[in-house]
Amino acid sequence: MRIAVVERKRCQPKKCSLECIRFCPVNRTGGECILLSEEHGKAQISEELCTGCGICVKKCPFSAITIVGLPEELQEEMTHRYGENLFRLFRLPYPRKNSVLGLIGQNGTGKTTIVRILSGEIIPNLGDWENGDESLVLKHFSGTQFYEYFEKLYAGDLRAVVKPQYVDQLPRVVKGTVREILEEVDEQGRLNEVLGELELKEAENRDIKDISGGELQRVAIAASLLREGDIYIFDEPSSYLDVRQRLKVAGIIRRLAQSKRVLVVEHDLIVLDYLADYINIVYGVVGAYGIVSHPMTSRQGINVYLGGYLKEENIRFRPQEVKFEVRAPPDEWKGAPLLSFPDLRKTYKGFQLHVKGGNINSGEVVGVLGPNAIGKTTFVKMLAGVVTPDTGKLDSKVRVSYKPQYIKPENELTVAEAVAGARQGDPVFFDAEVSRPLELKPLMDRSLGELSGGELQRVAIAACLGRAADIYLLDEPSAYLDVEQRLRVAKVIRRVMEKKGVTGIVVDHDLLFIDYISDRLMIFDGEPGVSGYATEPLGMKEGMNAFLKSVGITFRRDPVSGRPRANKPGSRKDKEQKAKGEYYYTS
Repeated sequence: MRIAVVERKRCQPKKCSLECIRFCPVNRTGGECILLSEEHGKAQISEELCTGCGICVKKCPFSAITIVGLPEELQEEMTHRYGENLFRLFRLPYPRKNSVLGLIGQNGTGKTTIVRILSGEIIPNLGDWENGDESLVLKHFSGTQFYEYFEKLYAGDLRAVVKPQYVDQLPRVVKGTVREILEEVDEQGRLNEVLGELELKEAENRDIKDISGGELQRVAIAASLLREGDIYIFDEPSSYLDVRQRLKVAGIIRRLAQSKRVLVVEHDLIVLDYLADYINIVYGVVGAYGIVSHPMTSRQGINVYLGGYLKEENIRFRPQEVKFEVRAPPDEWKGAPLLSFPDLRKTYKGFQLHVKGGNINSGEVVGVLGPNAIGKTTFVKMLAGVVTPDTGKLDSKVRVSYKPQYIKPENELTVAEAVAGARQGDPVFFDAEVSRPLELKPLMDRSLGELSGGELQRVAIAACLGRAADIYLLDEPSAYLDVEQRLRVAKVIRRVMEKKGVTGIVVDHDLLFIDYISDRLMIFDGEPGVSGYATEPLGMKEGMNAFLKSVGITFRRDPVSGRPRANKPGSRKDKEQKAKGEYYYTS
């Protein structure tokens, strides 16, 4: 079965020489394999006539075409197709009663489509994009576990509650204070209880447009918990939350699953492992197709995902497996000192920050961990020169490149224009070590204003790493990125630091990402919104133990992949490690 996909946003016939049409071998012998559609004016490819030569893929200047060959037997398992030469999904995951199903996979492989199908927002057309009929769906799934699910869903006897992915859009959709908005959706009379559980009491009387990203996320989760439903779907519930909040929300979702079906789409593997009972991997080619794997336990599923190989289906979906260091890196760094900074203090109205002085070395990555509203971004801004410390002076000769936490796109700029300055210094290095692994080439001609959150994040990271600097400051670079992209970003950051002999300081809440990327750690603690204190850069073992002790969580390492895994609170392993004071590195 041959799949030909044309990404219509990228296809720009008015800006190219129609290379796909002119160079297609079938067209050149008189056939009409590729032509311009009369309906939408974009390239249209006949999958029946396509020989799979791939010439059109290579010739397209905008990387708009994908040609893929798949096993013919998958044709019978096609769940949904958006149209001719558009994305298609194969198979579905089944959310069982009284358990949490986790979905893991790259952005653009169908996870959102799955959410829309299982919530009843769209009816799966089984490959016939011109006909979506409930009776055909029931006939197709007759005799399977999906039959009862869809029968109840379409009859209105099964209600789906969905927590949306992009919570930053909420202020555009709803108006009023947090309490007013949640009162409107409270169908269980549990408003005060949920406000307390999600630590929203202080924000309940504030307008929705005036609260932070973390508070918006918790409001969206609260709105879902307050509704009556039979299946609850949480699309990326950890975004904007710090580590403690992520694990607390995971515990709330697990309790919900004791009496409901729960589906969670999540890119933080530690959170997913902590809350999911079983996992389906969604793999394929981004923007072209997605295939849902058979279900696995959470531990097995994540290890298979990191390994990149589905043994049962004989599919390799990543060229290399991902391995984590089982032992902590050495506490003493061998690189030359790059920057020594004194104790730094900064006071705002109602908030005080104290950062203990220390040394930063060339070629290393320093991870920064701590709760939200504790001063991490203020510290980064002081290093970047955006904020001046009240006490302590920084070396003004040190060149700094800064990627802020919140990225505001300038609509009139294209991606190529946005990274032009960064690329100018060393275009060969930039293209090979930054642009290519971050997959920027297909985005170059698009304007920043039309990019998704993940695409914009990758462009901002590339622009930061491409500039000439001694210290690279990246505030939450994993936001909006899927697991694959996070791992690639981690490798890019490390390679840039090592090859240039410079330093990276990375603030993030994804513990797996921080563990994978960091040589040393700075730990922030205190009372969020009131006072914050930061340690000097510490060795990984000392830093991780200090951080996890502050949030009361222990981690172990998976014996297969070496990845960190959260222990269940009160478990035998949790109690043993706390008694020894070994919250993280137990080897």
